[in-house]
Amino acid sequence: MLISSVSGVALATPAEEAELDRLNKIEQELELQREWAKYRWGKATSECYQNYWVDYCVRSARATYRKEIDPIQEQEVALHEVQRNLRKSIKDQEDIKRAAERASEQKAAERSANQRDYEEKQKDAAARAADLEQRRKDAPKRAQENKAGTQLD
Repeated sequence: MLISSVSGVALATPAEEAELDRLNKIEQELELQREWAKYRWGKATSECYQNYWVDYCVRSARATYRKEIDPIQEQEVALHEVQRNLRKSIKDQEDIKRAAERASEQKAAERSANQRDYEEKQKDAAARAADLEQRRKDAPKRAQENKAGTQLD
C-alpha cells in the first residue's frame, strides 16, 4: 500500500485515488456485462414461451445465464473487497490528518481565541439586555419628567 508522509501525517496518495478510479471503471464494465447477460437471459426466456417444451427451455436458458453470471459475480466480490479496503485506507488516512490538524498548536490557539470571542459576545449581549431592561423600567419615570418639563403655565 502506498502512503506518503507530509510532516508526519499520512495522506491518500494520487496512486491510491487513481487505483480507486480504475476499480470503479472495472466495476462499471462488470455491471454492463451483468446487464447484457440479464438481457440475453430475458430474451431467451421469452423465446422459450414460443416452444412446446417451455420448462426445459427455461431451465436451459437459466443454466446458460448462470454460466455467464457466476464468473462476473466472483469478479465483483473480489473487486468490492479491494475497493472496500482501499476506501477504508483512504478514510483512515483522512481521519489521521484531521486528528493531527485538531491537535496542532495553531488550531488549539484558534479554538481558544474563538472561545474568548464567544464569551465576550455573550457578555456584551447580556450587558445590552440588562441596559435595555433598565431603560424599560425607567421609561415611565422619564415620561413623567418629560411631561413635567414641557408643561406651560
